[in-house]
Amino acid sequence: MKEKTVSVSFMIMGILFCMCLISANLLATKPIAFGPFNITAGLLIFPVSYIVNDCIVEVWGFNKAKLIIWVCFLMNFLFVFFGFLADIIPGAPYWDNEDGFHRLFGLAPRVTLASFLAFLSGSFLNAYVMSVMKVSSGGRRFSLRAIVSTIVGEAADSLIFFPVALGGLVPWHNLFLMMCWELLLKTLYEIVILPVTIRVVRYMKRAEGVDVYDKNISYNILKV
Repeated sequence: MKEKTVSVSFMIMGILFCMCLISANLLATKPIAFGPFNITAGLLIFPVSYIVNDCIVEVWGFNKAKLIIWVCFLMNFLFVFFGFLADIIPGAPYWDNEDGFHRLFGLAPRVTLASFLAFLSGSFLNAYVMSVMKVSSGGRRFSLRAIVSTIVGEAADSLIFFPVALGGLVPWHNLFLMMCWELLLKTLYEIVILPVTIRVVRYMKRAEGVDVYDKNISYNILKV
């Protein structure tokens, strides 16, 4: 039987992808002011997951990105599950930070569901758009593909997360503004860091000796 292996670069990108999602969920519990904008601290790292997703699709193709997305989803589920268990177990008599711990790990089922659905939808759409545009453009215009795929993925993420998690709790007008600002700031994040993304992709293509084009593949996300 042929041994199946993955490269160190692919493994590192997969770990980074998982780290970004789990960290963003924790950081999102802290609201911060960014100039006139009120956002969550999760915005500091969450867009990086889309950048990593772009890199994986660009170098290794949609199927490898699909594998990483599902693995990351599973890791995040386990993280949330064990955090939930730790939260409901009574603390030691000398423990005096029960409220703070609950704020981090006692996520409401509605918010958790919104987070999972938004992540899967946004990540798969980002990877799909990146893959299809690469084939249709013959591998050219990486910057445009990275920006467009991010806008599509982030838009799907926001359109799912905010209504599902906060619909009925926050006025719809304010909810719409939050979605717009999040999408705008995340897209600007992608544009600012694009020179770094381009260099990383070029390096990995040279180091790996691969540049996958997703021709005649199945985009069925359930077929891993």
